[in-house]
Amino acid sequence: MQDRAYKAHEGLDPEALTGRSGSLRLGALRPVVRDSWQRSLRHAADPDRALARLVLADDELDAFRRDHPLAAIMPVFSRLLVEPSHEAGMLVAVGDQHGRLLWVDGDTRLRQRAEGMMFMPGTDWSEASVGTSAPGTALALGQGVQIAGAEHFSRAVHSWSCTAVPIHDPDSGAVLGVVDLTGREEAAAPQTLSLVRAAVAAAEAELRIIRLQAGTSNRATQQPAGLTITGRDHGLLELAGRRIELSQRHTEILTLLALHPGGLTAEQLADQLNPHARGATLRAEMVRLRKLLAGISAAAVPESRPYRLPQPLAVDAQRVLQCLARGSYRQALDLYQGQLVPGSEAPGVVDFRHRVSATLRESVLSNASTETVMRYLQLPEAKNDGDAWLAALRLLPPRSPKRAGVVARLEQLEAGDG
Repeated sequence: MQDRAYKAHEGLDPEALTGRSGSLRLGALRPVVRDSWQRSLRHAADPDRALARLVLADDELDAFRRDHPLAAIMPVFSRLLVEPSHEAGMLVAVGDQHGRLLWVDGDTRLRQRAEGMMFMPGTDWSEASVGTSAPGTALALGQGVQIAGAEHFSRAVHSWSCTAVPIHDPDSGAVLGVVDLTGREEAAAPQTLSLVRAAVAAAEAELRIIRLQAGTSNRATQQPAGLTITGRDHGLLELAGRRIELSQRHTEILTLLALHPGGLTAEQLADQLNPHARGATLRAEMVRLRKLLAGISAAAVPESRPYRLPQPLAVDAQRVLQCLARGSYRQALDLYQGQLVPGSEAPGVVDFRHRVSATLRESVLSNASTETVMRYLQLPEAKNDGDAWLAALRLLPPRSPKRAGVVARLEQLEAGDG
């Protein structure tokens, strides 16, 4: 991936990032930028084509802005950022949680120039759209970010610098959007980040005051916290409007706590994670996990004595079992992306993995349609399951064109070709 990032930006000549040859030195990049480039390459391999696109037309944009929670605190950003930006020669942009710019204001001439790279209301500036930029990368990381010149993934943005900070709901902690300061080199100066952070803090405080004065906290409606563990060693946690990839150990801990809503003692949790580990090891991991979750939502931090989750956590593997129990085999296969946490050797996780895998196999082969059985055979764990392939052969009609492939696979297995 780093080689692809190098080739995608080869030939740039910004002094801070290149050698005398003019070719970019990937090692000179800050880690936050290098990681963002690597994410950007998953969406667009060509920096010349990583351009913002208009996603909200005028009428739709007006209605969206009017109903958005950020509309109530725009006067704060206007007073603290927009008004000074006219003299400083900068632009202030405020976008929603998906990276769509809703308001862009500031220096008039700069606004006209910025429209040439589609930096304007209604455009998508997420990492998936334009690659590395302060607004998109700040949202991807959930923290303030500064991107200077050629650190941008898109070549069209190399003459600009920017600083962006996410805006959070003061009650739920969910991300509401992002505020960005864009301009020349000074837009990414160290003091600029402090300025934007202070403006965001003032706006979040103002939003809380507005709600209190209205006599309600108006907590943002949130989807239940979710954890995806099938087909991946590093669980994907969805919490308070954010998606976070966890370490394998934190994935194991949250999975086990989700399976035991009544809680586990330190000894019970340690036994299910690693019977040979010391208690100090578990305590250290719990400290790190609590710190991670506290930075997202204080309401999600695990309790202790016993260790217990303060709110339900929907694990995709449990939903697979629920679908199978009610006979929704296709939906179960839609959810199931492969064996859960396949690299884990934690006894509690291994037992759960085997239970989910065995229940899925038995349910599908015993009760499902031919089409569903054929879908099951596409899973890696079914590749060498001779009984499953034989069951499919018995289900297929005599004239089915799929029989030849099934017979061929059975012959490979019988011959030991794998």
